Amino acid sequence: MFDISVVWEYRSALLNGLWMTCWISALSILCGFIIGALVCVARRAHNPLLRALATVYISALRGTPILIQLAIIFFFLPLAGINIPSLLAAIIALALNSSAFQAEILRGGFQMLPKGQLEAAWDFGFSRWQSLLHVELPQVVRNTLPALVNDAIDIIKNSSLISTIAVTELMRVAQQYSSTTYRPLEFFTAAGLLYLVLTLSVGRAGQYLERRLSHR
Repeated sequence: MFDISVVWEYRSALLNGLWMTCWISALSILCGFIIGALVCVARRAHNPLLRALATVYISALRGTPILIQLAIIFFFLPLAGINIPSLLAAIIALALNSSAFQAEILRGGFQMLPKGQLEAAWDFGFSRWQSLLHVELPQVVRNTLPALVNDAIDIIKNSSLISTIAVTELMRVAQQYSSTTYRPLEFFTAAGLLYLVLTLSVGRAGQYLERRLSHR
């Protein structure tokens, strides 16, 4: 029989795991956006070598499971003498994976911009980087916000995979207590509901931000 009181007894541990999931995901998404923006710039560069490197980077990270990327960073790099703590490995893996998807989202946003805007910015004396930061990128983020929010939700859900390298986030906590109490149904149901609340909250926040930006 389903017994919610078992989960309630360990609510503090589950909430701590949820908090760990939140800040790891948020930091990974932010780092992924910064890296993704740079990769997007490289993908659109005139230099063919930069474009090729950016294309390979995006294809490799989008075309392989994040669990494999996590394993390479945490298990295989130590074979080359590079030891990375599990928490840092988790953030790096999530950020790199997110950056590849965000780079393509941003590239699509740049392609939607009117071509005359860049020339107009140059006429006003903006440099290439000033135009990128102050004219193009804000519009691209506004136009691609729904897709960026979807990627953020994907990263939150994918963060459950970092439990495989012993990072004590929400899924790891659910696994630990389901094993010690022999109540997997209750703990995995609770974890699923907490993930659902978190992703729905992010989705609602994205919709609110999208409405605010559309009025500007």
